Amino acid sequence: DKELYVSRAQKKSERRQVLQQKFQHTQRDNQGANVYVKNLDEDIDDDRMHKEFSEFGTITSHKVMRDADGFSRGFGFVCFSTPEEATRAITEMNNRIVGSKPLYVALAQKREVRRAQLESQRAHRAAMMQVQMGGI
Repeated sequence: DKELYVSRAQKKSERRQVLQQKFQHTQRDNQGANVYVKNLDEDIDDDRMHKEFSEFGTITSHKVMRDADGFSRGFGFVCFSTPEEATRAITEMNNRIVGSKPLYVALAQKREVRRAQLESQRAHRAAMMQVQMGGI
């Protein structure tokens, strides 16, 4: 039994606007509840990741990222229903050995935000090195 969706015909611009609003709404709802997990064993799949993280709360979505050939890329995401559940998962799962590797677990960030943060850290380190070298 399949569910059938029926609505009036929409212009492409109307569909795009509705989808964009839905996407923004889910982004706001998931703020602070999406967790980034890296250093995953190759044999860890979506089901295993769900099993490992389900003890910390309600998981709304989870995904182990895979390449075009279907092999694990070694990282994934778990989205919890509340930021508190995500924080608990981060605290308890970071550096826990799953399979044969210690996991790195942190709050997920948008790629642009993460790049800006890393660039800021690099600039700060470079400035500190300049200060240390000047003091010799």
